[in-house]
Amino acid sequence: MSRRVVLGAGAALVAAGGAGIRTSAQAQSAARFSLHYAPHEGSFASRGSRLEQIAYAADQGFAAWEDNEAAGRPVAEQEAMARALRQRGMTMGVFVASMPKWADFRPLLGGNDDADREGFLADIRASIEVARRLDAKWMTVVPGFLDRKLPMEIQTGRVIDTMRRAAEIVEPHGLVMVMEPLNTLTNHPGAFLQTIPQGFAIAKGVGSPAVKVLADLYHEQIQAGNLIRTLETCWDEIAYLQFGDNPGRKEPGTGEINYGNIVRWLRARQFAGVIGMEHGNSVEGRDGEDRLLAAYRAIDAA
Repeated sequence: MSRRVVLGAGAALVAAGGAGIRTSAQAQSAARFSLHYAPHEGSFASRGSRLEQIAYAADQGFAAWEDNEAAGRPVAEQEAMARALRQRGMTMGVFVASMPKWADFRPLLGGNDDADREGFLADIRASIEVARRLDAKWMTVVPGFLDRKLPMEIQTGRVIDTMRRAAEIVEPHGLVMVMEPLNTLTNHPGAFLQTIPQGFAIAKGVGSPAVKVLADLYHEQIQAGNLIRTLETCWDEIAYLQFGDNPGRKEPGTGEINYGNIVRWLRARQFAGVIGMEHGNSVEGRDGEDRLLAAYRAIDAA
């Protein structure tokens, strides 16, 4: 596949010049996508190391990068990734600031144990320095699991209260915690936060620019569907999106979600944020990477 495919007239070209990996003579840049789609390590695994994958993604026209595991990486790796992204003019997407241990099924923010809430707030404090090193604005948080012995209203109130406390920690730094609703029907049975509207209600209850919703459309399609109407209704509390088709959680075009229509809707909204490509490739190896590129060129040109 040509690396000079043009998506449309007027698209800005990615600046040539390496991320400390390729020389300017070697780098050939495709037109940038119209939206900030963010691959992750593994999207282009055949191209080499994480930094080489970032350089390749930039050459293909991607303007963002996502790394859920960034907070757990050595400081030197965090700083190297941030340098690579700056050199290629790419935006850093989310990293995970706090996530429950899936094997524990602990209620965390909505339960009876204050130690769980204090542990969450400690994660948030630690994430401030991580965000600074990564040049990151958004961090993912997951409130934990349902406590089936407590009324939902009690749990919701506790989650709102804890997120307000977390907002007081990160808001002075200009950071945004994005709460991720997870589907309970395929991947995360028992999760507390299950839909975008539920996240909307919590964000409204918190009332801070530091607490918003991560709209992962793979999860929402499984749990509730009605994607465009849901985005439209909850839009003022959504700060970040993630794509992945259903079933299978692979690239757009492999399942039932009409991502072309969603991209058109986002462009009409002049969405300038990041869209994480939080999915695998349907085909392994370089053929799968070419298919991934073709899928995003297709929806971006829709």
